[in-house]
Amino acid sequence: MGRTSALAVLDFADIPAGVCAVDAILKKAPIAFVRAGTVTHGRYLVVFGGSTASTAESLAEALGTSGDAIIDYTFLPDAHPALFDAAFGARRKSNGSLLIIETETAASIVRAVEAALKGTPVELIEMRLADEGLAGKGIALMAGTLHDVEYAAILAANGVGVDAPPPRGFSHRLIAAPHEILERDIAAVTRFDRAPLLELDGEAG
Repeated sequence: MGRTSALAVLDFADIPAGVCAVDAILKKAPIAFVRAGTVTHGRYLVVFGGSTASTAESLAEALGTSGDAIIDYTFLPDAHPALFDAAFGARRKSNGSLLIIETETAASIVRAVEAALKGTPVELIEMRLADEGLAGKGIALMAGTLHDVEYAAILAANGVGVDAPPPRGFSHRLIAAPHEILERDIAAVTRFDRAPLLELDGEAG
């Protein structure tokens, strides 16, 4: 699937409302793609995109018909290519100082990451949107020089997005010089059920 210019993310507290919103999104304007479904914490996540105009029209329709069922949302009229790829599972290897950020919602992590990517040359290593084990949260790992990741953290805390508030529940940590095992293995797979068992040289007895 090719990238689109605009990207929208909606977190729903109410699953029926989320399904109805997808119907409204599809009927309102000719969007290019949509991905939707239940996520942890009993939420419903919708990600869609297309041209800026069609995405904006469909988002406005969803917001107008869903009321307080929407926990959070983000609209990016010109989404960074790396963010778009990461939203659908693309990963990169970590290299340099490491920034780990967490937000209360998937929409918020998208806002935070977009701000960091647009304002600094950091690389997006991974972004997870409310998947299994996150209880509705979003997390992202970014890497770069120490100066760049420090500034990326500042930008991410403020977020970016049309008519959207700063990221909800934002927290972060910065590791200036990650241990080689953390950089190579731990940061490569943040899900515990997929993480390898790493046998080290420490004391066992």
